[in-house]
Amino acid sequence: MEGKNRRKTGALQEEKAAAYLTERGFRITERNFRSSQGEIDIIGYDGDYLVFVEVKYRSSDMYDNPLEAVGSAKRKKICRVADYYRYTKGIGREVPVRYDVVGIWREEIAWIPNAFPHVYGRG
Repeated sequence: MEGKNRRKTGALQEEKAAAYLTERGFRITERNFRSSQGEIDIIGYDGDYLVFVEVKYRSSDMYDNPLEAVGSAKRKKICRVADYYRYTKGIGREVPVRYDVVGIWREEIAWIPNAFPHVYGRG
């Protein structure tokens, strides 16, 4: 039952993040994009930038700050999925790309544009 509750909580927090971004002019084009490499929570445009957004939620102080929860392995995975997304959608290198994180901690929401650079590599 715990896994179901975590998914439900995650979906609710992603809804909050999507509403927050949309209110600030972000145009969402895709949610929960999946490939064999992994998943990206929100994809869309902020101005001219194609943006891949990771949503992180923490409910208590017992855990890391949600903005610090996107470690190097997760960044690599997001970048691989982003590359695959761009390939499948025919989005060329001329389109600028950004990787953002939306952190939700209790009821606070923080949007960190350009949270990390593109990470190359397979590992």
